[in-house]
Amino acid sequence: MTADSRASLDEIRDFHAKMMAAASNSSDERLEQAFRLVRREAFMGPGPWQIGAGARYLETPNADPAFLYQNVLVALDKSKGINNGEPFLHAAFMGAVAPQPGETVIQIGAGTGYYTAILSMLVEPGGEVHAIEIDEALASRTRDNLAPFENVSIICADATELELPEADLIYVSAGVVAPPISWLQALRPGGRIIVPWQANEKVGLAVLITRAEQGFSARALMPAYFIPCIGASDPTQSMKIPHDGEARSIQSVWLTQDRAPDETAVAIYRDLWFSNAGLGCD
Repeated sequence: MTADSRASLDEIRDFHAKMMAAASNSSDERLEQAFRLVRREAFMGPGPWQIGAGARYLETPNADPAFLYQNVLVALDKSKGINNGEPFLHAAFMGAVAPQPGETVIQIGAGTGYYTAILSMLVEPGGEVHAIEIDEALASRTRDNLAPFENVSIICADATELELPEADLIYVSAGVVAPPISWLQALRPGGRIIVPWQANEKVGLAVLITRAEQGFSARALMPAYFIPCIGASDPTQSMKIPHDGEARSIQSVWLTQDRAPDETAVAIYRDLWFSNAGLGCD
C-alpha cells in the first residue's frame, strides 16, 4: 500500500461514524451524522494521547487524530482514572435512549463534553442539554469545548445533591450502586434514564429505566463499567444485593415511599428497590 492509497482523516471519520451507527442498534440516521460532525480530538486536549489498553495506558506515537477514531478509552485525567469512554458503548446507550428533537437532557458526568456535544445535536431543534460535571478542572475544559453549542449549559456540582430540572432523558456516565430517587423524580412521564448499575462487586450493567404512570419500568441492557459516581456508590446502602442472574432479570423499579419491597424484590436499597416483575404484575 502506498501513502497515496491510505485513507484520509475524513474517510476515517466517516467510517467511524458508520461503525457507531451500527453499534447503536438504531435506525435513526441522525446518530451517524452526529458522530461524523463532532470531532473527538476537539475534546481530548492536545496529543499525543494516552489510550486505555487493559489495565495500562499507551501513548499514541504522535498527535494524528486518526488514533482516536477507534473503540478506545482516552485518558482525560489519568491520575484519577477518568477517561473519555468507549464509543461503541456510548453509541449503544444513545441508541437505547433514543434522544429526540425538542427534548431536555441531563448528562451526569460530562467529562470534557464529547458525548454531550453529540447529545446536543440529537435533541436539535428545540432541545437542550444540562451537563453536570463534579470535577472543576474538567468542567472548565467542558465550558470551553462546548462554547459553540448554544443549547448546552454546564454545571459544576455534585449531581446527587443537586435539585435537577424536569427532564425527558437523564444520561449517566458514572457507575452507581443505586440511582438517587431525585434523579427518577426529575423524569417527566415517559422520561428515560440510562445508568451504569454496579449491581454487585463483579457485575456492572447498563440499565434503562422509564417513568410510567405508576412506578418505573426497567431493563438491563449490556455490561457497563464506569468510574464510581461520587455520592451514589456507597455499598452500605444495599440491603439486598442481587446475584448476576437476578440483576439481569429486573423489570421494574419502585420508590420505597410508594411501595414497600415484596417477594419480587431482587435488589433493595435505602430509598428504592428493583423487582423482577413488570409494572402490571401484583
